[in-house]
Amino acid sequence: MASRPSPGDSHGVPTIAVRRRPVWAGRNYTLLTAAAVVTNLGSHGALIASAFAVLGTGGDGGDVGLVAAARTLPLVLFLLIGGAVADRLPRHRVMVAANTLNCVSQGVFAALVLAGEAQLWQMMLLSALGGTGQAFFNPAAEGMLLSSVDGEQAGRAFAVFRMAMHGATLGGAALGGAMVAAIGPGWVLAADAAAFAVAAALRAFLDVKHIPPRAPGGGMLADLKDGWREVAGRPWLWGIVIQFSLANAVVGAADAVYGPLVARDHLGGAAPWGVALAFFGGGTVAGALLMTRWQPRRLLFVGTLCVFPLALPSAALAVPAPVTVLCAVMFVTGVSVEVFGVSWMTALHQEIPEEKLSRVSAYDWFGSVALVPMAMALAGPAETAFGRPEALWGCAALVVVVTAAVLCVPDVRDLRRRTHHVTVALPAPRDAEHHVREPGRVDLD
Repeated sequence: MASRPSPGDSHGVPTIAVRRRPVWAGRNYTLLTAAAVVTNLGSHGALIASAFAVLGTGGDGGDVGLVAAARTLPLVLFLLIGGAVADRLPRHRVMVAANTLNCVSQGVFAALVLAGEAQLWQMMLLSALGGTGQAFFNPAAEGMLLSSVDGEQAGRAFAVFRMAMHGATLGGAALGGAMVAAIGPGWVLAADAAAFAVAAALRAFLDVKHIPPRAPGGGMLADLKDGWREVAGRPWLWGIVIQFSLANAVVGAADAVYGPLVARDHLGGAAPWGVALAFFGGGTVAGALLMTRWQPRRLLFVGTLCVFPLALPSAALAVPAPVTVLCAVMFVTGVSVEVFGVSWMTALHQEIPEEKLSRVSAYDWFGSVALVPMAMALAGPAETAFGRPEALWGCAALVVVVTAAVLCVPDVRDLRRRTHHVTVALPAPRDAEHHVREPGRVDLD
């Protein structure tokens, strides 16, 4: 908390003006950050709880995968529609509706598990409803976050937001695992439902008066085409979306499929792999902390260079490297990926018009997740055909190749952070926390 003396009140008595939060942390930003921390604490514990709930009904690993896939499929199918809806309706209403759907679906899931009556098809259906809610929530949330800050401090604001998110993710996973062991998965799912309810209440207080109303006209298809034109007209944008479509697919396969197998066969079991994943999470927090201080001028060039370390975990698993080396690699990867993440959000905030943020975000999210299910499905056959080390080296090589390729795009190398000041009309004092954005992207829960 910083304070400074002010000249005095009407009676000439010196007063102290207290600034409780940074200038860039306005009301909307603070509400969004608080709500995201609440839902991340609940959701990442619920991921563990849902797996153990399936196993508790007599299911096996294949059934766990079916429930996970049931959540992912509608996320992919409805993302683009969710982006168009979020740019057409007030974004905070879309977010509240999505949180309400997640609250209800998780609450029913919890009740079935606690009653001992959960069946596989019911868990798949409820997971699918959760994924549908997330498909509408993510583009609205990212658009709302990008419009909640302005000016040169946007990068710092995004870094602080991501640091809070990653900290909640680590805490939620650790707390969720402990709670599953202590009180069972049903109560953890119930806690997640309550977290969604709290988050919906917080997001209901978001203020969208600073966002100009959209002119009438056009339909859903027209909105999707308009968003696509925005993406297709910016080589840096579609180039990086394609890059991460491929990189996320192979990294997801390496982490979700090959990592646990290597840990079982060479590292001593699940515990060392869990430690390595925790080091990655710690790296993301450290990377976000770094980006609160560092604002690279060529933000996409620096950010893309920091994608190359994404190849290191696959390479370390291919060797396989000792646990200590793997943990170090995971930490460095977490730091570097976060440098990219903050730089990417800053670029979107700076370059994309406010009224198209959610549609562009939807195309970004769609590219990031669309190939992941297919890559995971092909991971087993690839191991059989080529061998596990060879498949892992292939994952690492693909990350390097697509990252080098995107550096060939001039706009990726040349896009600069804007540092000039833009004159804006200041709102009335009672609305001082609302920001006017210059025209211009996390897993956001």
